[in-house]
Amino acid sequence: MNTDKIYAEQIANEYAPKDTTKVVALRKLDRKAKLPAAIFAYSFGIVTALIFGVGMCMAMGKIGGNTTATMAVGIIIGVLGMAGMGINYLIYTKLLASGKQKYAFEIMELAKEISEKNA
Repeated sequence: MNTDKIYAEQIANEYAPKDTTKVVALRKLDRKAKLPAAIFAYSFGIVTALIFGVGMCMAMGKIGGNTTATMAVGIIIGVLGMAGMGINYLIYTKLLASGKQKYAFEIMELAKEISEKNA
């Protein structure tokens, strides 16, 4: 096995012009279908985790003083953050399903063309 030759071919492949093949188009469509749901899930999850953290800090008296009212408000805010984190996955699955449904026809047609070409 000539490792220098394999290495040289890998480097050459990196700099070779890329052809827009149907497989690349299929990957792009798949990414286009899934990316909005993932972006929303990460963003919403981060925001609700921060809301939860602020609520817990208020409940422990680290933010807003050490009063009963601040603790009650902190607990309410913390529960809202937990509820947001709890429903995040449900929203993600709905968004993912709608994204897949939106691009399903194009993806299936392209996959069918690719599989017929290779058969």
